[in-house]
Amino acid sequence: MIEYKKKSYICYLDLGFETIRGKWKAVILCHLSDGAKRFLELQRITCGVSQKVLNESLKQLEEDELISKKIYAEVPPKVEYSLTRKGEDLIPAIKAIEEWSEKYFCEIPNNPEYK
Repeated sequence: MIEYKKKSYICYLDLGFETIRGKWKAVILCHLSDGAKRFLELQRITCGVSQKVLNESLKQLEEDELISKKIYAEVPPKVEYSLTRKGEDLIPAIKAIEEWSEKYFCEIPNNPEYK
């Protein structure tokens, strides 16, 4: 067993997946791999995430040090989210899962690329 932040995990894989568990965290990280984004931009490109869920996901990703939040001293305040080094190191694993999914599930009938 592995203890981390007062929680127990079966193994390092379990701990690693905890950081991206949920519908939106990996998607958010993937979008941030293209560069820093503002909150409304992330909400728009994730198609379907509510403001509440996006805010919670961003907070969790920030607590896990996968993303950073930069607040600019402007009125109204400008806030941008970007990947940390730790988050950048996770991107190849997320991209590998995305490529695996595309390889094995591209022929699903509801897929627009299905022929």
